[in-house]
Amino acid sequence: MNPPDLSTPEGRAAYRAELRKVAQPARLTGMALVVVGAILSLGAYPNWVITLGWICFGAGWVALAVALVQRNRYHRRRISGG
Repeated sequence: MNPPDLSTPEGRAAYRAELRKVAQPARLTGMALVVVGAILSLGAYPNWVITLGWICFGAGWVALAVALVQRNRYHRRRISGG
């Protein structure tokens, strides 16, 4: 894998677009779970629904953290040329 060409504005824009696609499903899933979890946790629902909301909230943050690690690993590997 060759390092990206960051010497031109077009190369930087292309690399930014490439990075946006890395772990995109995990990021979108994580964000959706965080939003659903927050809505369920803050409402006047039965206790089991509030507990489910907290579980969704936590799982969403875990998914976002996993996506962050995947993206950073990809970036490090891509910049080093390996």
